[in-house]
Amino acid sequence: MSVQTLRSRLSRVDIERLVNQEDPEARALAARKVCARIAGAGLSESDRGMADQILRILAQDAAELVRRALSVTLQRSPHLPSDVARALAEDVDSIAIPIIAGSPVLDDNDLLEIVRRADPARQMAVASRTEVHEIVVDELVSIGAPEAVKTAAANDGAAFSPDSLNRTIERFSGHPAVLEGFVERKVLPLEITEKLIAHISDAAIDRLVARHALPPQLAVELAEGARERATIDLVDQGGLTPDPRRFVQQMQMNARLTPSFILRALFRGHMTLFEHCVAELASVDHAKAWLLIHDAGHLGLEAVFERAGLPTRILPAVRAGISAWHSLELGAGGARDVIEFRKRLTERIFTQFQGAPERELTYCLDRLDADVSALSENGGPRAAAG
Repeated sequence: MSVQTLRSRLSRVDIERLVNQEDPEARALAARKVCARIAGAGLSESDRGMADQILRILAQDAAELVRRALSVTLQRSPHLPSDVARALAEDVDSIAIPIIAGSPVLDDNDLLEIVRRADPARQMAVASRTEVHEIVVDELVSIGAPEAVKTAAANDGAAFSPDSLNRTIERFSGHPAVLEGFVERKVLPLEITEKLIAHISDAAIDRLVARHALPPQLAVELAEGARERATIDLVDQGGLTPDPRRFVQQMQMNARLTPSFILRALFRGHMTLFEHCVAELASVDHAKAWLLIHDAGHLGLEAVFERAGLPTRILPAVRAGISAWHSLELGAGGARDVIEFRKRLTERIFTQFQGAPERELTYCLDRLDADVSALSENGGPRAAAG
């Protein structure tokens, strides 16, 4: 197809609009039409040179609408001259981002320069490309904005080397939202999947289990952890049932009365639930368990702990939790008092006893964040501590 043929498909009105300096909108419509012809035309080498000159003229048009028409229409075209693509990539966001995200004529050097000099929005455009080579991903991981790294993490077309995967987890270990991008990938190395578990939210872990193959034992542990979290959350929201002994017996029958569940109940301030759990495991009535647990000395707690068959490694954490619970007052019992009580209880436990299990600490801190969010959005959780 020749340029003459291209011209013949444009009406006289199109040509007039293309050169009409007084009408940017009409000129933009004509520019889109011209670009569409160029993108789909099988031009000869000489005709392609003429078409490139037309594109260079359009790229210098003073009207943003015209340059945007060029950018959007040819953002994925291999026929866009590389110098025009680079010029458009340095234009305003509405023009630059489509080219950065889609143009196949931008090479790795162009993309590296954008990552090093551009703002997060343009880094995100680089990270979202259909194909992002390792050299570009490495640069994003090293200096990219969190939102750009998250975009790359979720993009199956972004090639992460083993080193860049590990460096991403190291750099963003305190930013679970970034690391959760990896959950959306179709394929993840098993060693990375296991590392992610320690840093991402419970909801993301559930998606991770659903999307990626895990070793059977790890999958079972995660599923059990999810059930424990869900049970404690229900107690937080609605309080303990009128028959806590029956509730605990049901949990024991289903093999869900685990040390981690008992610790979480205590650390969230559910002392009555904790007492009934220990009583059930020790096969004593609640009144006797209460006396032994709250013994002013250490012997009572140690005796009921041993009888319950609970691991001695968590005894110091339990003792710290009980001590902290006794040192605090709940207050009137309103939602804000409950949150403040749990906050102070968590702080007291983990300052008095540095050996508290990290998973339980993470759970408590996550739940405190959720409490505060619920309070601000919905007027707060029910007063369910005690």
